[in-house]
Amino acid sequence: MALLTQLWLPILLSTVFVFFASAILNMVLKFWHTPDYHGFSNEDEVGAAIRKGNPAPGMYMLPYCTPEAMKKAETQEKFKTGPVGMLALRQPGAMNMGASLGQWFAFCLVVSLLCALLVAHALANGSGFARVFHMVALAAFMGYALGPIPNSIWWGHSWSVTVKHVVDGLIYAVITGATFAWLWPA
Repeated sequence: MALLTQLWLPILLSTVFVFFASAILNMVLKFWHTPDYHGFSNEDEVGAAIRKGNPAPGMYMLPYCTPEAMKKAETQEKFKTGPVGMLALRQPGAMNMGASLGQWFAFCLVVSLLCALLVAHALANGSGFARVFHMVALAAFMGYALGPIPNSIWWGHSWSVTVKHVVDGLIYAVITGATFAWLWPA
C-alpha cells in the first residue's frame, strides 16, 4: 500500500499537466469546442426580453412547469409550439477568467487527489506501470468524463458536444494515469 504522502508529486504534476492540456483543447485548438455554442440571430431582442423579466442568475426552464402543470392542455401546447429548453444565466458583467481558471485548477487537483486516495489503498509500492496506469486512468476518467452525460439525457445538451467532453475527459485520464504510473513509488 502506497502512502498518500508518497504521491504528492504525481498529484501536483497530473493537475498541472491536465490544466495545460485543457488550455490547449479549449484555447489553442479552436476547431474543437468553438462550434459547440451558438448565438441567436436576434440576440439583442432575446437579451432585452430576458432583461425585462429581471431574472436572477440561475437555471431556467422554458416552458417552466410543475408536474401538475404538465397535465394541463396549455402547458402541453407550449411544449408543442416551443421553444423548449434550459437557460443558464450568470451575474451580469465580464466573465472572471481568473476565478474560473482557479476553480478548474482546484477541480483538477481534487480529481488527482481522489485518484491518489483510491490507488494508495489498492496498490502496493512497486506495482507495475500498466496496473497503476489502468487504475488511475479509470478513476480519472470517471471524474473528468462522465459528468456531462446526464446533461444530454435530461437537459437537452447536444450529444455531439457531450461526446467531445467525454473525449476531453479521456485525454485528461490518460495524462493523469501516465503521470501516476511514471512517478509511482518503487
